[in-house]
Amino acid sequence: MRARHFDIAVIGAGSGGLSAAAAAAQFGCRVVLFEAGDMGGDCLNTGCVPSKALIAAARQAQAMRTAARFGITPVAPTVDFAAVRAHVQRTIATLAPHDSQQRFEALGVSVIRAAAHFVNDRTVEARGEHYTARRFIIATGSRPAIPPIPGLAEVPYLTNETLFASETLPSHLLVIGGGAIGLEMAQAHRRLGSEVTVIEAAAPLAQDDPELAAVVLGHLAREGVGIITSAAVSRVSSSGGGITLEVGGRSITGSHLLVATGRRPNIEKLGLEAAGIAVTPRGITVDRGLRTSNRRAYAIGDVAGGRFTHEAGYQAGIVIRSALFGLPARATAAIPHVTYTDPELAQVGLTERQARAAHGDGVRVLRAPFSGNDRAVTEAEVEGLVKVITTRRGRILGAGIAGAGAGDLIQPWVLALQGRLKISALASSVLPYPTRGEASRRAAIGYFAGLASNRLLRHVMGLVSRIIP
Repeated sequence: MRARHFDIAVIGAGSGGLSAAAAAAQFGCRVVLFEAGDMGGDCLNTGCVPSKALIAAARQAQAMRTAARFGITPVAPTVDFAAVRAHVQRTIATLAPHDSQQRFEALGVSVIRAAAHFVNDRTVEARGEHYTARRFIIATGSRPAIPPIPGLAEVPYLTNETLFASETLPSHLLVIGGGAIGLEMAQAHRRLGSEVTVIEAAAPLAQDDPELAAVVLGHLAREGVGIITSAAVSRVSSSGGGITLEVGGRSITGSHLLVATGRRPNIEKLGLEAAGIAVTPRGITVDRGLRTSNRRAYAIGDVAGGRFTHEAGYQAGIVIRSALFGLPARATAAIPHVTYTDPELAQVGLTERQARAAHGDGVRVLRAPFSGNDRAVTEAEVEGLVKVITTRRGRILGAGIAGAGAGDLIQPWVLALQGRLKISALASSVLPYPTRGEASRRAAIGYFAGLASNRLLRHVMGLVSRIIP
């Protein structure tokens, strides 16, 4: 069988694959892109985009309930769930052209709407045809990981892949998993009118700073989201048209069940063994330059152990520099993450716990609560704080923010970590007033607290005052 030859073959049309394909095509490479499912992958169709659209609708409903703090009579919103769902689908449709087959074909990419698998170390097959390439980029993403709970397979359950197609607002949504996805969807459904119970076998938001996570969890509890922690679901069953979970000796029944217990890389059907590509249950094994054990192939995004859309896009740039120009490139950027609850929780770099494990007592912890921020006070959103971790010499190790707009407020700290700035750079910045961003500057200024009582500094000031009258 005669194979078609390309410079770059990309397997997977999610965020990472599309970024890599577009960049390679714009540099004049012959590019082939394989995708058996929807263009845009999980992020556009069943992940980031629809979830944030649903969260936005829920936020409007909550604003109607809580208007009294501004002197406006609160009202109970009437939720038309069909219209909410139409808003979600309309949002996807608005953004879809950017990821469409037509756009990429206009860029010169050959788009093959079929799954591809390796037949040897330099050839893939799709729909019975062979394709060879100088370099391969595997970006097949991940899918929901379904835990082996007895009875789960016998009941109808939702994942992020099916949740946004649901036509009915749950009367009582059960959520297994207290990570970002589980809590975001729990709060959104609660605000739209559902009763919600979250069950987490360990600690909710366990990968975040506990002090910041407590801000989010406390707010969700006050809104009526039930959260059961350190309790595993031992059995699932159907009961009277509902779904019952056995949790720690008690039974909890709801109308719908959402499983949000992590992700699993899509690796099973790629023929990786035929290509000599090493793999573990966590995904494809890559080096710091994202190259696999097959020197012709790279892997990016969830399939290589990544977690975020923006991380996959960043990795696509790393791979393009290496694959097209032979430049040494390593994935070294500080990758931030955000939980889009209200309040939001954002983190980049080390948490306090991680910093103390790595540096012992040689760390400083700086805090600035939003209760002391004028803009937060004017908008009656004073929950939360900025928390920054530095070395004793002022090198920034990490930053976390819990509060309104935390996903936007974390961005200067991402830049500071990436540019290896010291805390003095943030402390000396001039920010517009009144903005929430001033809380970050206030936290940075906190590093210099105590200087006024430093005996050596006061001695120097005294010498200066005598020398310069």
